[in-house]
Amino acid sequence: TEPTLRGETVKVQVSLPECKGNTCPDFSVERLQSNFPFIDQLLDQEILNQLSKMLEIVDTDTAASTVQTTEQKQNLDAQAQLYANSFIKIDEELKALSSSHQISLMIKPKILQSKGTLATVVLNSSSYLGGAHGSTSQRYYNFDLINQKQVQLNDLLLPKQKATLDKLAHDAFKVWIVDTKLANNPEEYEQAWPFKLTDNFLLGEQGLILQYAEYEIGPYVVGLPRLVIPFNKLQGVLKPEYLPKVEAPAASTPVANKSP
Repeated sequence: TEPTLRGETVKVQVSLPECKGNTCPDFSVERLQSNFPFIDQLLDQEILNQLSKMLEIVDTDTAASTVQTTEQKQNLDAQAQLYANSFIKIDEELKALSSSHQISLMIKPKILQSKGTLATVVLNSSSYLGGAHGSTSQRYYNFDLINQKQVQLNDLLLPKQKATLDKLAHDAFKVWIVDTKLANNPEEYEQAWPFKLTDNFLLGEQGLILQYAEYEIGPYVVGLPRLVIPFNKLQGVLKPEYLPKVEAPAASTPVANKSP
């Protein structure tokens, strides 16, 4: 039986001050509870990594004394509370300047592909902590359920094909620059935004999708750019198990010649 990733998201439990009205700070962090504990544990750590990018723990004494339990859920709840405390502190500081501020933070995983060669979970996050605009991110995590391990982009490649993938991705980047009307000359654009190969990927229906973060290969206005390399260009680059299965044509039945 082919293993299948099944699960649901549950809210991480943190305490926030009581608040009424449409300017209340919104802190919403969810975690995955699935039938594969190794995935849940990896995502718990990634959630903490995301929180660390968004917020700084202000109460270092409390952080140092946080009891590290063996229960992953309790550990995540306790550490998320430290970031929630920082979040509330930001809200208090902004409210002191203007009562109309509403800040928000959201992190939520979602199972995209539950079985097959790769199971895929996306971790969506967004935040607005004051300033000109908010921030969003999409991070994909791919798993081999049979061997219970995370699969990285390099794991998909046949030997000595990294340079080929780099070139295919760079070509897709140049096409994206022109198609999105960011510049007529990709070489000029790359002087400000040089190409880089991301390790954030998923296998889509049409090809390999490379997902970039804000400000990674373009200005804020382009959002979260994606480059797609079609599967037909990845023959001989990706291992066969990561390419679509091509069904062999049905053998035709020979027709006997009838004598006149």
